Amino acid sequence: MAVAPAFFRPTLLLFSTFFMVFRLVNSMSEAQALVNFKASFSDPQALKDWVVNSVPFKEGEEWDGVICNHGVISGIRLEGMRLSGKIDVNPLLELKGLRTFSIINNYFSGAIPEINRIGFLRALYLSGNQFSGEIPSDFFQKMRSLKKLWLNDNNFTGQIPSQIPQLLELRLENNQFSGNLPNLSTTLLMEFNVSNNKLEGEIPSSLSKFSASSFSDNSGLCGEKLNKPCKNSVEAPKPMENTEQEQNKESAASDSNSSSNSNTVKIAAIVVASILVLLALLALLYVRSRRKKNEKGILGSVRSESNNEVSSASVEVQVAAPEKKEETSISRKSSRNGSSRRGKGGGGGNGGVGDLVMVNSERGVFGMLDLMKAAAEVLGTGGFGSSYKAVMADGVAVVVKRMREMNVLTKDGFDAEMRKLGSLRHKNILTPLAYHYRKDEKLVVSEYVPKGSLQYLLHGDRGPSHAELDWPTGLKIVRGIVEGMLYLQTQLASSVLSHGNLKSSNVLLGPDFEPMLVDFGSCSLINPANLSQALFAYKTPEALQNGQVSPKSDVYCLGVVILEILSGKFPSQYLNNGNGGIDVVLWANSAISEGRILEMLDPQLASSKSYTGQMERLLYVGVACTASNPEQRPDMVEALRRIEEIQNKGAQESGSKGQDEWSQRSFGSSSVGSQSGHRHSESFDFAIS
Repeated sequence: MAVAPAFFRPTLLLFSTFFMVFRLVNSMSEAQALVNFKASFSDPQALKDWVVNSVPFKEGEEWDGVICNHGVISGIRLEGMRLSGKIDVNPLLELKGLRTFSIINNYFSGAIPEINRIGFLRALYLSGNQFSGEIPSDFFQKMRSLKKLWLNDNNFTGQIPSQIPQLLELRLENNQFSGNLPNLSTTLLMEFNVSNNKLEGEIPSSLSKFSASSFSDNSGLCGEKLNKPCKNSVEAPKPMENTEQEQNKESAASDSNSSSNSNTVKIAAIVVASILVLLALLALLYVRSRRKKNEKGILGSVRSESNNEVSSASVEVQVAAPEKKEETSISRKSSRNGSSRRGKGGGGGNGGVGDLVMVNSERGVFGMLDLMKAAAEVLGTGGFGSSYKAVMADGVAVVVKRMREMNVLTKDGFDAEMRKLGSLRHKNILTPLAYHYRKDEKLVVSEYVPKGSLQYLLHGDRGPSHAELDWPTGLKIVRGIVEGMLYLQTQLASSVLSHGNLKSSNVLLGPDFEPMLVDFGSCSLINPANLSQALFAYKTPEALQNGQVSPKSDVYCLGVVILEILSGKFPSQYLNNGNGGIDVVLWANSAISEGRILEMLDPQLASSKSYTGQMERLLYVGVACTASNPEQRPDMVEALRRIEEIQNKGAQESGSKGQDEWSQRSFGSSSVGSQSGHRHSESFDFAIS
C-alpha cells in the first residue's frame, strides 16, 4: 500500500478529522429528524431505541426499521409495528439519502400523507393500512425517481392518478378505486395489480400484457383480456316495452334511415375496394423491388482488376435454389486460381478492389468467386451493417458482414487493422478470416457458428439448447467472456476500447457453450460520426454525459451482459429508442436495495437452491461493473478474480452469513454495506445511486 509523502500527512489528517466531524454532525441531525418523525405517532413503543443520544448506524446501536449506508440513512422500513397516528413528512425532508419508505401493515388512516414532497424516493410502500379518500391526479407527478409504488389493501376511492412516472411495480388491489383505468406507460412496468376495486370501462391496450388476475373483481371492467365484450362493441339491448307512439317513431325513423344506410354501405364498399386496389399495387411494387435486389445480388458487383470489367452474380436469399451443374462442379481450389492467384498469402493479399484478402487461413483459403457463387441467407442487421450466411460449393459456411460506415481509414490502414485482428488467437475470440475493400463498402468474412449468439439463446431459442442453459453453463459463459476480454485488452492495448461493442448478440456459442467474442476492435475502423450509433460502449453513462469512453466502458458492457444472463430479460440498454426491454441495471439495484434478489433471478437458472448463493454473488459483480461512475467499477482482472472465486466455491456455501461476508468486500470505492439482512441489502441502493 502506497504511503503519502510526509508533507501531505498533516493535510490528510486534517481532512480525515474534518470528514469524521462532518459525519458525526450529519448523523446527529438525521437522528434528531427521526426522533421528530417518531413524535407524530400515537403509540411509538416499537421505536423505543430512537433516541437523540445514539447514532442510527453505529454498531450495537442500530435503530429498528432504519437502513443506513456509510453513515447516511437510505431507508425507513416500519413494517408490522402496530403504528398509528400522523405521518409528519417535514422531518423526512432532512434525510437527503432516503430512497425507500415502507409502513406496510400498520394502522395509519386518513388521507394519503404528503409523501410526494420527498421527490427523491425510489420505493414507496403504504400497503395494509387504512388510508382513504381520493388521491389527486398529479400527486405523484414530481416523484420522477419513483420506481415502486404499493398502495394496495387500503380504502382509497376516486380515480387512479393518471400522472404517474414510469414504474417497475404498481400495486393498487383491494381498494375502492373507481372510474376508468388510465393509459399508463408500461415501458418498464413489470408488476401491476388493480384487482378488487370498482373500476369500469375497457382495459387499455398498454396494460393488456398483464394477466387477467391483475384486473379481477372489477365488475365494470371489460375487454378481451377478461373475455368480456365492452358494451360499445355489441348491439345495445332493446327495451322490454315500447309505447305505441315510440313504435311509430321507430318505424318512421327506420324508413328514413333505410336510404341513408344504403348510401353508407355503398360508400363503405367503394372505400374497401380502393384500399384493396392500393394494397395490390403496393404488393406488386414490393415484389418487383425484391426481384431487382435479388438480380443484383446481396454481395454486389465486384470489379475485376485484370480486365477492368464488372462481374456480378446473384445470391439467393433465405432459400438456396439448386445451382447449375457446371457451377457446382467448380472446386474451391479452381475458384481460388481464378479469383485470387495474383495475390500473395492467399486470397489476393495485395490485389485490387475485386480481391478477397485472407487474414486468417486456419479455416482454409477461398476467394471472391466462392462467395459470389454461394447461396446466401440474411441473418440480420446491426450497428455495423447487414450480415449474411454464405454456404460455399463444398458446404463450408461463413458469415459475411457488409459494412458501409468504415471509411475513416485508407486501404493500407484498413488492411493493417484487419491483419492485426486476424492474427489474434484465443479460444474465446472469433477472429475474422478475410475482408474485401471498397471505398464505400467493406465485406468482413468470419466463421459461421451454428449454435448462434448468446442473445438468441436467452431470448429467441426455446428449444433443446435453451433447456441446457443451467447455472454452471451460464457461469462458464460469463467466465469465458471475461477471459476473452482480458486477452483483447492485452493484444489491443493501444486502443481506447479493446472491444467497444460487447453485448449478448456479439457473443457466439460453440458446441460446448464456450463463448466466442465477435465485432471487437472496431473503434478505429468506424467513422467518428457513427460511433454513438454503432458501438454499445458509447451508450454508457460517461459517454452519454460527456462523450468520453475508456476501458471501464467495456466493463460496463460486461456488467449488462452478466445481469442479462442472471435475469433472462432483454436489456433496454441495447435499444436506441429506449422503448422495450427491461432496464436491468436499475432492476438489479432495486432488487439488492429492497432485499428482493431472488425475484430478479431467472427461474431456470435458479431451479436449484444450491446455486442461488453463487447467483447472488455474481449479481453483485454485475452491479459493480455497471456503476454510473467509471472509477467505481472493477477492472477486468478484478472481475475475473471474483468470478473464479464464485466458481471455485461452488455450491458448498449457503445461507446469509456467507453472503454477507462475501458482499462486504469492495470493488474499488463501490463497497457494500456491513449490515446484514435488509440493512445490508438496502444500503447498497445509496452507494450506487
